[in-house]
Amino acid sequence: MTTPAYDFDTRLERSGTWSLKWEKYAGRDIIPMWVADMDFRSPPEVIAMLRSRVEHGVFGYIEPGPELAEAIIGRLQESYGWSPAPEHFVWLPGLVSGLNIVCRAIGEPGDDVLTGVPIYPPFLSAPVNAQRRCVHVPLLEDGGRWTFPAGALDEAVGERSRLFLLCNPHNPVGRVYDKRELEALAEVSLRRNLVICSDEIHCGLVLDEDKRHVPFASLSPEIAARTITLMAASKTFNLPGLGSAFAIIPDRTLRARVNAVMKGIVHRPMTVGLWATLAAYRDGEPWRRALVARLRDNRDLVAARVATWRGFRMSPVEGTYLAWLDLRETGRDRWIEAFEAGGVGLYDGADFGTPGFLRLNFACPKALLVEALDRMERVIRG
Repeated sequence: MTTPAYDFDTRLERSGTWSLKWEKYAGRDIIPMWVADMDFRSPPEVIAMLRSRVEHGVFGYIEPGPELAEAIIGRLQESYGWSPAPEHFVWLPGLVSGLNIVCRAIGEPGDDVLTGVPIYPPFLSAPVNAQRRCVHVPLLEDGGRWTFPAGALDEAVGERSRLFLLCNPHNPVGRVYDKRELEALAEVSLRRNLVICSDEIHCGLVLDEDKRHVPFASLSPEIAARTITLMAASKTFNLPGLGSAFAIIPDRTLRARVNAVMKGIVHRPMTVGLWATLAAYRDGEPWRRALVARLRDNRDLVAARVATWRGFRMSPVEGTYLAWLDLRETGRDRWIEAFEAGGVGLYDGADFGTPGFLRLNFACPKALLVEALDRMERVIRG
């Protein structure tokens, strides 16, 4: 199938648009490569959908129509051979909200929530917000490649362990866990009576052509009955500001717990977010394929440059648009400040539970990426 041509090269002016990513460094000559949104326009099909809804001119309360779940299920079936039922969906205003809701819905205050580190910061804060104890399970790193040993998860389970937070594809280490790895984690979860919350928001961004995302809930009916899957179109189609996500919860009791926590407090996704999600899943696949090809090129560019920097290592990025850089062998610290002084804003690995690392977002036009890497190299060369 021929992929249409899309523009991933034009540099967009985002200053003055209330962009969290760019306004952090307002008035300073710093290229922001920290927070995970892309400097690309969203798919034209999504823009056209939003334009049509705005032109309609009425923004009242809405209830997601059946075609929305149908479009998502169709894409999940085509991509992963997984077909949840429409009644399994719970609509959310965002993935971070979802993590916090689930931590409140499972177990009681004082219970343990387990998660692998390094990990996206809300995984570490959501349990604490819910008055749970966040138990860090260190991922295993070997030559830059990270794995999630099932044995480490098993050893971390205690008498009050109730919930296991999984991120796949993994932010920030870029792993797309294979079926064998996931089955090992599933075996521990079943044997130790854990509920699993699987954040799969980056599932549409698998970069390696020989890798395939495996939804955790698709492993077996027994696992599906214990899994809350969090997804959204936001990362893949660059829609994070539209406030729309969803949980897929096959088990009726778990679904009722989540809905009970949300009742009267958590609002539905915004109208425009739901319509954008429909257009993304129904019509955005050609754009997604073109995006992945561009991200793959950008990843390879970053990897090639980092390989020339003494003391720096970059984990293989199998999925996401986030590079995880290991700076521990450089013999110095305070790299965040040094790179900001040199004109590049990155994300500190300490916020992910692992000091000595930085996260770099390479989802931007290639010319901007090259400029940022050049600035970083000048800082490194000193």
